[in-house]
Amino acid sequence: MNDITKDNVAVENKYALTIKEAADYFNIGEHRIRELTDKRDCPFVLWVGSKRLVKRKVFEEYLEKQFSI
Repeated sequence: MNDITKDNVAVENKYALTIKEAADYFNIGEHRIRELTDKRDCPFVLWVGSKRLVKRKVFEEYLEKQFSI
């Protein structure tokens, strides 16, 4: 299966994910991801204007260190 189709890149190949993509990929609720990314010093949020994206690898590293979120 090809990772890249016409205009789509596979989620595991993306640098940053939308809230919905992150919720689906990490099996965490959208509301919880929004709460986590609301923090001013959040290392895994990337703001593009008013659009909130999640830096996939940084979020993975964050989750590796957590017992619960």
